[in-house]
Amino acid sequence: MQLRISAAAVVVLVLTVARPVAAQGISSQCPPGSFKAPGDPDNTKIAQDACQKAIDLFQYMAPQLGALLAGGNPTQGLTGTLGGLGHFALGVRGNGIRGALPEVDRVVPATGGAQQSTYTVTEPLMGLPTGDAAIGIFGGIPVGLTRVGGLDLLVSASYLPSYNNASVDVAVPAGSWKFGYGGKIGILQESPLVPGVSVSFLTRELPLVAITGRAGEDRLLLDSLQVKTNSWRLVAGKSFLFLGGAAGIGRDSYDSNARISVTIAPRPASEGGSGGPVTLQQKLTRTNYFGSLWINAKVLRIVGELGQASGEEILTYNQFTGPQPDEARTYFSVGVSLGW
Repeated sequence: MQLRISAAAVVVLVLTVARPVAAQGISSQCPPGSFKAPGDPDNTKIAQDACQKAIDLFQYMAPQLGALLAGGNPTQGLTGTLGGLGHFALGVRGNGIRGALPEVDRVVPATGGAQQSTYTVTEPLMGLPTGDAAIGIFGGIPVGLTRVGGLDLLVSASYLPSYNNASVDVAVPAGSWKFGYGGKIGILQESPLVPGVSVSFLTRELPLVAITGRAGEDRLLLDSLQVKTNSWRLVAGKSFLFLGGAAGIGRDSYDSNARISVTIAPRPASEGGSGGPVTLQQKLTRTNYFGSLWINAKVLRIVGELGQASGEEILTYNQFTGPQPDEARTYFSVGVSLGW
């Protein structure tokens, strides 16, 4: 069920609209067109409203996908480095947020030029499965009761399935898996008396997505959707017998890209029209705070995490009645990891 929710979250990118804290004007990427005669819009004007709504939707949903992908601690239940060659850790987790999905079936795109619309919003659970691995490279330099300067190699993986229903087709042309990479430097290696402290950097990506949405006879194509996150983390924590906990702070950058095209079917009062392709890009920087707890069972750890990402203003032309596009996003994850 969680995988279906993940795909549906991406689907909304082509079918919904959003509301800003402060509205922006109509994008220059959606030309205004003209009327060939009174009440008779040309092709460009017919497509302008659908074009603007698709752009706003991209602006609205991309930060939610970024928060789902980035998460918090890059290595579950581990705060310092592993201890050098011969040590490794593997983990799988489900990241989740309370999403904000506008109800698309309430408004039909206008054919006489862009019109500001207000959409109601549902807030379902949105999830994304991810995996992570850490490989010890250097154990660090002994200093008193700990070690400093340890180094681990980090690898991540995200999974997004194809999805389709009566109104949407989601394809993953390059495959459902996408891998990322990074590294971790140990400030303090965890020991019986010393907490683990580390700094890390990790790049993650969603698989390349192509989405075709149908709203009646109208068509919206979101091609080459890419979401990439770069995450810095400072994490400190400690295990006590079979329990452990950690807290961290970080900085995330979200880099999202897509190409949209729209086709509007003929209406009783106008002929059909089309627009695009329009190339879209959104770059955001957000601050990330998180905490985690875990249960140790020999080499296995069961981990729960809660965090929040916030920051940067996002403006759109259309409106929505729920969370704003730049609102802070609270996320959580549950996972298991093992290692030596």
